[in-house]
Amino acid sequence: MNTAAPPPADSGPGGSGAVERLGFAAEQIVQEFGWDDDVDDDFRFAVEDVIGSDLEDEDYTGETDAVVFWWRADDGDLTDALVDLVGVLAEGGFVVALTPKDKADGAVDPAEIEEAAATAGLHAGGAFHASPHWRATKLGAPKGRL
Repeated sequence: MNTAAPPPADSGPGGSGAVERLGFAAEQIVQEFGWDDDVDDDFRFAVEDVIGSDLEDEDYTGETDAVVFWWRADDGDLTDALVDLVGVLAEGGFVVALTPKDKADGAVDPAEIEEAAATAGLHAGGAFHASPHWRATKLGAPKGRL
C-alpha cells in the first residue's frame, strides 16, 4: 500500500512550486515579453501568484527582477531580442525563456537558445518543463554587469 502523500496541487508544471524553482519570489517586478494567445495562462498566473502582483507588460519602462519571455522560432532574431532584454534587468536578474515543445508550433533548438544567450551576456541555467506545451530555459545575468 502506497502511503506517500500526493504532491501539492501547486507543485506540478505551471504551479507555484515550479515557478519558485525557476527563481520567482514574492515582491519581484517581473516583465513579460512575447505574449500572444498561445501562451500558457496557468504558468503566467502561477508567476503572478508567487510574486504577488500582475506581470508588467512590454510598455513598462522600469528595471525588472525577472522577465517572462515567450519565444517562437519564427519570432525574429533571438540574439537581438535577448540583448534588448538584458537592458531591462536589475543586477542579478534573470530571464525565463519559454519556447514551444512542438516543432510545428515554433520549437526552438536548445543550442540556439544557449548560443544567443551567451552572445547577449546571459548564461543558461538549464531547461525545465513549464507546461504541457512550453519548455522554460532560465537565463541568468552575470552579477556585477553594467
